[in-house]
Amino acid sequence: MLAEIRGLNEECGVFGVWGHEDAAQITYYGLQSLQHRGQEGAGIVVSDGQSLRGVKGEGLVAEVFNQKKIQELPGHGAIGHVRYKTAGGGGYENVQPLLFHSQTGSLALAHNGNLVNATALKHQLEGQGSIFQTTSDTEVLAHLIRRSGFGSMKDQVKNSLSMLKGAYAFLVMTENELMVALDPNGLRPLSLGQLGDAFCVASETCAFDIIGAEFVRDVAPGELLIINKDGVHSERFSMATNQAICTMEYVYFSRPDSDIHGINVHSARKRLGIQLAKEINIEADVVTGVPDSSISAAIGFAEQTGIPYEMGLIKNRYVGRTFIQPSQSLREQGVKMKLSPVRGVVEGKRVVMVDDSIVRGTTSKRIVRMLKDAGALEVHVCISSPPIKNPCYYGIDTSTKSELIAASHTEEELRELIGADSLTFLSVEGMVEAIGHEKQNGHCGQCLACFTGEYPTEILPDTMHPHDKELIR
Repeated sequence: MLAEIRGLNEECGVFGVWGHEDAAQITYYGLQSLQHRGQEGAGIVVSDGQSLRGVKGEGLVAEVFNQKKIQELPGHGAIGHVRYKTAGGGGYENVQPLLFHSQTGSLALAHNGNLVNATALKHQLEGQGSIFQTTSDTEVLAHLIRRSGFGSMKDQVKNSLSMLKGAYAFLVMTENELMVALDPNGLRPLSLGQLGDAFCVASETCAFDIIGAEFVRDVAPGELLIINKDGVHSERFSMATNQAICTMEYVYFSRPDSDIHGINVHSARKRLGIQLAKEINIEADVVTGVPDSSISAAIGFAEQTGIPYEMGLIKNRYVGRTFIQPSQSLREQGVKMKLSPVRGVVEGKRVVMVDDSIVRGTTSKRIVRMLKDAGALEVHVCISSPPIKNPCYYGIDTSTKSELIAASHTEEELRELIGADSLTFLSVEGMVEAIGHEKQNGHCGQCLACFTGEYPTEILPDTMHPHDKELIR
């Protein structure tokens, strides 16, 4: 994907297993299948029933781990994490799982999402004497658990989770059990699977396929699963639930072979393309999609319109990550390194270029220029989601409106900026209908905040970028 260039990145993915003699090896395979969710760091912590030990590092899963390191992690329980940078920033200390040792036992945490009240909780905890070892909001839960008073670990975790606001899929592991929690809005995907007598959890169901596990069910919003030698036990830590799964999981983030709440991602994206084609009337000679996340939508668009689908853009899969830099000029060079137009397909043709989203606009502009340089007579850009006009505070790195070109430009201005002959976005209503998520209490069951500005949780001022605070005053 072009996430690194485009400026749209999922924060991370989590995987856990309990009751398997090769827990670390199974977790390694699970993390490999979730690699698309984060490429900046990876880690695994295992339990052998007596102690917790872990290995983590910056880079891809295959760069952090080798067979020797996996063999140094014996145990029947494990949690793993792949990471993009969270709100806390980069650095080795922020790579998860986070592992803590104390006189009363050890604790490991892995987290997918973002806590919107993390700053307030950190101030409160520091005032009570806590000293934070990382800048990650994940560490907040560890401090809350240790300060939650008496009772079982389960009760301490439930009490601590009730203080959190925002998006979180948490894996909490001790020497004796694995606990799994999903926020009351279910903003991030999380599923339970079974592998023989062992149980596993993952951000996406594609991780179950690679290890041969059977999908059991999705973890429910506000649910806490306790997995130990007695099996799986379910409890609620919040009854005030309102399902709002991140829509961008269907549009962009998740792998096409994953199922989220019973909906196959590839099929959903194909329906997005079909719906997009229904909403416009366009004459063209060829349809192409931007690899990889837009291919499904492009196929659906082509089927609906009858315009042939062709591979007009080729992705170079052997470019490393070293060229990915924060400067705009290097991002633009990165597009050329990542993608190449197929001149034999687009030359002399009116081309429909289907993409899943526009964030900064840089990527779209460069691709349109490449297609025209390759001889395309016209380039019509069709986006299989509505304009992204609002920042995400739940675990996607669009934290300010200034990063979002659609927030400050009309669609016609956007069309001119990217150099397209036409530009069309899918409607919000069309997107919701195409995904087909089951409605919850009359609500679509999806978070649409980045499109509509309607957030499913309270957004605290400390969460906002200073520029956005000025906009709402």
